[in-house]
Amino acid sequence: MAKAPPPRFVIVQQRPDRRPLIAAVLAAVWLASLAGAWAWATWRAAPQLPRLSAELDATRALLRERQSRLDRLEQREATLQRSDQISRVANKQIQGALAEREEEIADLRADVAFYERLVGSTGKAQGLNVHSAQFSPENGGTWRYLIVLTQNLNRGAISAGRLQFAVEGVRNGKLTTVGWDELHQRSAVPAQDYSFRYFQQIDGSVMLPAGFTPQRVRVSLRGENASVDQTFGWRSGATVTSET
Repeated sequence: MAKAPPPRFVIVQQRPDRRPLIAAVLAAVWLASLAGAWAWATWRAAPQLPRLSAELDATRALLRERQSRLDRLEQREATLQRSDQISRVANKQIQGALAEREEEIADLRADVAFYERLVGSTGKAQGLNVHSAQFSPENGGTWRYLIVLTQNLNRGAISAGRLQFAVEGVRNGKLTTVGWDELHQRSAVPAQDYSFRYFQQIDGSVMLPAGFTPQRVRVSLRGENASVDQTFGWRSGATVTSET
């Protein structure tokens, strides 16, 4: 008898899927562990919360106090710096004023000594003389000159005549003399008159040529009974000194 062939279909009983249940159980356990840990940490930290809060408040108060002190110190430093700056400016102004007064006093003392030598009984008798020649720059490129003439040899006598001068220097690498006419930028300029008993100041303005470097000033005086030529070394902005 032939063996029957195996059946083509097999009936298998399907079991329910337990994976969602397992995942839910694990999630519940994890949440429970978190809740337990939070409860345990809260229970452990709860006794220290009042102390920590008090320390925090004290720290905040100390921080505010330190910040307030810092603000006051910064304001005080700024005030002191401003005060120091004002003091420096005031001190500089005072020093400048004192220097000006000292310079004025020195000038006055020099004038007094000059007048004493000129008209005093102990002064050295001297005929017509160029006491000083001062040149100072002006706006526009001109030079202001101030020449002081003196004489005390013939007391009471009048010295009269005419003055002119020339400036010696270097132009284009060569020694050059700039005469009276060229200094005034005109032709046939008359000499400057003088007439005095003891002293006189002669002033005016001249123009030096471009590219000219002055070195000396030669002053000439021509009077009825006197003829004087004196040379002075040039110093810009100051009284030129006599050489001869």
